[in-house]
Amino acid sequence: MKKARYNRISSPNQKLERQLVRNHPDEIIFNDVISGAVAFKEREQGKALMDAIDNGDINFVSVAAVDRLGRNLYDVLTTLEYFNNKGVILRVDNLGLESMVDGKPNQVFKLIISVLGNVAEMERNNLRERQLEGIKIAKAKGVYKGRERGSSMSDEAFLEKYRTVVKEINKHPNLSVRKLAKITGVSVGTVQNVKSKMKTI
Repeated sequence: MKKARYNRISSPNQKLERQLVRNHPDEIIFNDVISGAVAFKEREQGKALMDAIDNGDINFVSVAAVDRLGRNLYDVLTTLEYFNNKGVILRVDNLGLESMVDGKPNQVFKLIISVLGNVAEMERNNLRERQLEGIKIAKAKGVYKGRERGSSMSDEAFLEKYRTVVKEINKHPNLSVRKLAKITGVSVGTVQNVKSKMKTI
């Protein structure tokens, strides 16, 4: 069996160690530093893993948790469907489950993934709503000032924080700001800020 492990962190200042605890020497490692909001097939290492699967190099993929694949249920199920169609077994470590049993899709696995995906989406939506409500209340009281982007760090530190964005800008200099924002999982404003600071250094 040709094994791979897929890991994802949202930003460079996060650590991969927790996801690598169950790593085995015979696994090929694919690490992405990108927002979970970006579809799996649009991520650099996500695409590399899919290419390896298409070439027949991989038929077993491990992830630490479901949210490493994506933040919304549609993307997760789309990726799972791709694995199933390719005959690739997906193992989710924190569930202790595999997507296929005896070469057939594991319906219990898919049900649990669907439930977890829905719960995660609800939690994110609730958090977003609470944040917006808090901002509205703060604005009404006249105490909300917003966040001054990059105000607490030097230009060098800011670019280091968003080095994934810097990398994509250098790799695709003609790509639009919106496309870069989608690829890297940051806001359009952040991409613009990164571009501006790159010109001064």
